[in-house]
Amino acid sequence: MNFSKQLKEGLITQNPVLVQVLGMCSTMAITTSFFNGLGMGVSVLIILTLSNIFISLLRKIIPNEVRIACYIVVIAGFVTCVDLLLKAFVPALSSSLGVFIPLIVVNCIILGRAEGFASKNGIGASAVDGVCQGIGYTLVLIVMCVIREFLGSGKFGGGLLGGGALGKAPGITIIPEEFGIKVLTLPVGGFLTLGCLIALMQWALAKSAKKKEGK
Repeated sequence: MNFSKQLKEGLITQNPVLVQVLGMCSTMAITTSFFNGLGMGVSVLIILTLSNIFISLLRKIIPNEVRIACYIVVIAGFVTCVDLLLKAFVPALSSSLGVFIPLIVVNCIILGRAEGFASKNGIGASAVDGVCQGIGYTLVLIVMCVIREFLGSGKFGGGLLGGGALGKAPGITIIPEEFGIKVLTLPVGGFLTLGCLIALMQWALAKSAKKKEGK
């Protein structure tokens, strides 16, 4: 188990969003505020890590013919726990994320890691993989939220900073809202922001590959 290698894969070379292009629906839909992005990212990280551990633990007894159905049942159990905890302790986040929390059950990132990694590796490596991939996913959401909030409305930390109740805080105003690029606050802004980040990641990976070839 190589933690540094798995962390690099989760953050850069095999980033679930920017390289594997998974979880697109939630990534573009909920990255409208820092509060939403952080909450969704942490929720997925927890569910992904616990699912990886449990599926790795059961990998030798799950029948191959029904493995996907079994994975979904396991993931659904953890999603339900997280959903109930959010409703009990962070109702503002639960209300803001809405249907996207239950939809984590069929999130391709979690199913993909269950099938591609946890079902073939030990508990320790699977737990680390879940954490690293979850961190990679969370960081992309946070970056998208910051870009869309700052350039779209001139604010930072919506839902968390700037006073007011949790989830309803206006954020810190950095530039006047009238100077913002309004399109970034709309659904299409998610497509544009994500497209630019994917292009930047692919450029960086291609440049790194060329340097290695040159050596």
